[in-house]
Amino acid sequence: MPAPEITVASYNIHKGIGTDRRRDLRRTSAVIAELDADLVALQEADRRFGDRAGLLDLEHLRAETGLVPVQVEGSGRAHGWHGNLLLVREAEVEEVHKIVLPGFEPRGALMIDLLMHGRPLRVIAAHLGLLPGSRAAQTRHLLERIEAGAPRPTLLMGDLNEWRGSGAAMSHLARHFTGAVMVRSFPSRFPILALDRLMTCKHGRLQDVVPHDTPLARRASDHLPIKARLHLPERIAAAS
Repeated sequence: MPAPEITVASYNIHKGIGTDRRRDLRRTSAVIAELDADLVALQEADRRFGDRAGLLDLEHLRAETGLVPVQVEGSGRAHGWHGNLLLVREAEVEEVHKIVLPGFEPRGALMIDLLMHGRPLRVIAAHLGLLPGSRAAQTRHLLERIEAGAPRPTLLMGDLNEWRGSGAAMSHLARHFTGAVMVRSFPSRFPILALDRLMTCKHGRLQDVVPHDTPLARRASDHLPIKARLHLPERIAAAS
C-alpha cells in the first residue's frame, strides 16, 4: 500500500506582529489556514517574557483548520515550549519531550513522537539561536538526543537562523538529515535568506519544498511559511 502523503509546514509567526507593525493573530491564523497542512511547527507562538502566555486563539484555529496543538506538560500559560508549538491533524501523539538548548540566549526545542495514518514519525520543532557558536552547540545537542532514541523517521522543522548551506551547525545536521532544500523565506516582503528549514532523515522523503508566498503571508509576519509533502514508510525495516 503506498504511503499516505502528509503536508508539513514551518512558520515563524513573529508573535503575530506583521510587516505593518500591527499585532493581528486572526491574520496569523488565516495564513495557517492557507497552508492546508497536516503538521505545522510554529515559532514565536508565546510571549517571550513575563508569564510567556500563548498568543493564538487555539479554539478559533481548530475551528478554521482542524489543527490541534500538541499539549506540552508544565508549560503554564504558554502554548508550547520556548515559543515552539506543533499543530497536528489526525495524529496520535505518543511522547513529548521538552529540550533545553545550550547557548547565550534561552532557546528550546520539542521532540514529539507520533503516529500519522498509523505510521511512526518523530518531529523536532526548533528555533535556533542567532550566534553561530550557539547554533553549533544546539544542533550537536539535538543530534545526541535523536541518536539516543529508537530509530524512527525524523522530521526537523523550524527557524534554524542559518542562511548558509555550510558551517558547523549544518555539518552536524548532515550526519542525520538528508536532502535539505534551501528556500528563501526571510524577510517576507522580499525574501532573500533561507532561515527556515524542513529536513528529514533517510527514512522519510520530502518533495516540493517551497515558501508559501501570498499577499497575506507577506504582511502577517517577517517570515514566510515554508511547506512540503512528506512521504513515510510503513516500517523502518522497509526503508533501511
